[in-house]
Amino acid sequence: MQYNPGWNNSSVNLLHVRAAGRADTLHYVWSSIGAPAVLLVATASGSSVLRVNWTRLLSPAPAGALWIEPPSSVVYSAAVVFTKVFEYSEAEGLQELFYPTYDLSGFSWDSVNGTLNHTALTAEFSGVPATDPGGSFSNGSVGFRVTAYETSGRDRPLPSLLHTANSSKVEFVLAGVAPRGNGSRFALEVATVEEPGVEQELRSVRSIDDEYTPTIFEMLSLVAQSRNDSSTRSFLQWKATAYGSRSPQREDSIQCRSGGLQAGNWTLPASSIVRAYFGEGFGSSYTVSAINISFGGEDGEVYREKRYLSWSALLGFGQPPRDTFSPLVISIMAVALGTPMALLLVGGCVLLLAQRKRYSEYEPIN
Repeated sequence: MQYNPGWNNSSVNLLHVRAAGRADTLHYVWSSIGAPAVLLVATASGSSVLRVNWTRLLSPAPAGALWIEPPSSVVYSAAVVFTKVFEYSEAEGLQELFYPTYDLSGFSWDSVNGTLNHTALTAEFSGVPATDPGGSFSNGSVGFRVTAYETSGRDRPLPSLLHTANSSKVEFVLAGVAPRGNGSRFALEVATVEEPGVEQELRSVRSIDDEYTPTIFEMLSLVAQSRNDSSTRSFLQWKATAYGSRSPQREDSIQCRSGGLQAGNWTLPASSIVRAYFGEGFGSSYTVSAINISFGGEDGEVYREKRYLSWSALLGFGQPPRDTFSPLVISIMAVALGTPMALLLVGGCVLLLAQRKRYSEYEPIN
């Protein structure tokens, strides 16, 4: 993990996470310059490196400020941008009343350097609006916590996402922000940038196994798939839940819903690292999609009481991890289904033996 490589000033944030293999390298470039975003680049070289032209990156025209060396090693690149936070509540007639949108590209972000943990491979981007006339952020902030992984495993805190070494986690946190209405609910807009020939698909998988995330039976994935060979290039994966506590328990669960996937070529705000890597004309040359993820029940009571909301998602390269039935659940199912079957078999055998014994005492009648 490198913070602002080649730059000694901490007034801006650029975090480079590099995972090197024998013959390939995965690059994650997180930044809060403009709208918070992460650039994902996979290369076919075990020694590829990120280059940054800081003068150009911090200029009004950042195109070409980020690149990978050697350029010919790049096999796939994409970006995920966290663009806006919406706040809304229900008005009369079941209509939704929207308050002024929080545009994350206009936020002021704290230095990540103070939260960077090279042992745990974690960091946190925390910000507030540059102008806050209503004072909603006087004691609050929006945060994005980043975690990288060296091995496969499962997170301990809920929602206990299953991860691999090819993935990273981002946790969206809304803490201490004063709601502007009774029963306010919030939504996060997420945009993706994909290469030509790659399209996004929203998938939903349901399972009866909720051992690791109690009462949550749905997993959603935003999957980038190649049109030519149908191979999966990258993914954004999350459980259909958020939580209203720093140490989440089952009772802290907050309902999480996902809107439909929309073409977002005209909605993507300025994000310096996206323009710096893909160029100024990326909106016409690349595919931009957007999705809204909303949090809160029908009345928004959980957030109003605790003033805390966290939502976790996994992003990475290749196929998203898939949960399978754990040995505990398989054992329970085997006992639950096997015991009645065993009783039926034993009962049937007993009845057959009893009938045979009864009629064997009689001679056939002519």
